[in-house]
Amino acid sequence: MPNPKVFFDSSALIAGVISASGAARVLLVMSENGDIDLIISDQVITETERSLTRKAPQALPEYRDTMKDANIRVIRNPSMNEVQENLHLIADKDDVPILLAAIKEKVDYLATHNRKHFLDDPQVAEKAGFKIGSPGDVLGWIRENLQQKQDSQD
Repeated sequence: MPNPKVFFDSSALIAGVISASGAARVLLVMSENGDIDLIISDQVITETERSLTRKAPQALPEYRDTMKDANIRVIRNPSMNEVQENLHLIADKDDVPILLAAIKEKVDYLATHNRKHFLDDPQVAEKAGFKIGSPGDVLGWIRENLQQKQDSQD
């Protein structure tokens, strides 16, 4: 069975960098260990660096170490034309490139803490064709799949 493919938006990446023990941190460690494929886009990097610089500059060294160590695959942003053609996917046009990048990568799950635009609108996941949830939701889904895999081997 291939590794689960998980896309982090900037809120999930920031949570993983700042928290020493939260679900987002666990997912970063799982990526570092090769247990999941963790994917972000160039836009996620830009948003994360901007937010950390403004709100938690003391976390920038940890962020840089995480980017080196966590085995994160960085993909290009969708083109402006692709974004314009897919504005129907989500209410906030600024989130279209994030969602579209995840769609293009055929991820299993998008991890976010963005309630307003992602988590509280189930139609976004329906349109995208994959699950969207908090890092804790992603971790629970991975554990559930591992348990099912173990049960089927017994």
